[in-house]
Amino acid sequence: MPKHTMRAVRIHEHGGPEVLRDEEVAMPVPGPGEVLVRVHAVGVNPPDWYLRDGMSNLPPETRPKFSLPVIPGTDLSGVVEAVAADVDGLAVGDEVFGLLRFPSFDGATYAEYVAAPASDLARKPAGIDHVHAAGAPMAGLTAWQFLIDVGHDHPSPFQEARHRPTTLDADTTVLVNGAAGGVGHLALQLAKWKGARVIAVASGAHESFLSELGADRFIDYTKSRPEELVHDVDLVLDTVGGPGSSRFLRTLKRGGALFPVFFGEFDEEETTRLGVTVSGAQVRSNGAQLTELGRLLDAGTVRVAIDSTFTLADARAAHERAARGHIRGKIVLTVA
Repeated sequence: MPKHTMRAVRIHEHGGPEVLRDEEVAMPVPGPGEVLVRVHAVGVNPPDWYLRDGMSNLPPETRPKFSLPVIPGTDLSGVVEAVAADVDGLAVGDEVFGLLRFPSFDGATYAEYVAAPASDLARKPAGIDHVHAAGAPMAGLTAWQFLIDVGHDHPSPFQEARHRPTTLDADTTVLVNGAAGGVGHLALQLAKWKGARVIAVASGAHESFLSELGADRFIDYTKSRPEELVHDVDLVLDTVGGPGSSRFLRTLKRGGALFPVFFGEFDEEETTRLGVTVSGAQVRSNGAQLTELGRLLDAGTVRVAIDSTFTLADARAAHERAARGHIRGKIVLTVA
C-alpha cells in the first residue's frame, strides 16, 4: 500500500515554542518542476521562529502572506523519492539539499516528506552527512549573497538599490559581528577563502572555535566595544543587525561598507559624511549557488558547525535552545 500520511510539525496559532505540534498530515504531491524528497535533516533558522510568533519583528508591509495551520521550515537535506515528468537532472535516490521557496514561507520542511522545487536543490556533497548539509542552505546562501554574488535582481524590501558585494582579496579587512552564529561562521570562512583578513566579534566562549576557522583577530564583545578598538576596515558584515548596527559605521574607512543582515535605522547624512555605504540583500533560494557552496563543503574549505541536534518531534526544544542564544553554528532537526 502506498503511504498517504506522514509526520510533520505544524503551527495552528502564534506564540512561543509550545505552539509547535507534532501531527500526522497528508503527504505532499510534487507538482510541475518539483521532486518529492524524503527528509533526513532540517536546518533551524530565525525565519522559523519569526513565522511561529507571527512576524511581529517585521514591518507589516514586508510580512510574507501565509495562512494557518502551517508547516514551518526552509532548509533540508534528504533523498529524492519521486520526480515530476518535466524535471531533468534529478532522479530517484539522489541525495539533495536546499533552501526551499524563500523568501516565501512555503518551505514546509519540518516534515518527513517535502515537495521541493528542483531549481532550489543541489546535490548533497558526498563528503558530509545530512545533518551538516541541512545546516548549510539558508545560512550559507545568506553569506554567499551578501559577500560573493547576489545571484538575483530582486530588490530588498528594506532598500531600493541593488546590493553589490565588496570585492574580497588579500587587501581587504572584514569585520564579522556575530561570527559564531549560523551566517557568521560561514561568512568568516568564505571571506578567508577569498583571501581577506577577518576580525571576528563574538562572546569569549567562541574564541578558540573562531580561531580554528581562520579568524585573524578576535574581539570579545562582552569585554570590549569593537567600534572603539577597530578602525579603517573595508567591510563590516553585521549578522546581528537591527537598531545597534549603526555603531559599526565608525569602524569603516572612507569607501567602506556596512552590510547588516537584519536591517536597522541609519542616518543618511551620517553615512554621506563618513563616505560609507550601507547595503543589504534579501536572501533567496538558489540551487546553482548551493552547488558552488557544496563544492567548498565537499573539499573541506568551508565547514558547517553543529550547535545541537533534536528530533523532528522535539522541534519545541530546538526553538527553546535557539531562544537561549549564543548559538555556535547551526541547530538541526533529525528525521527518523
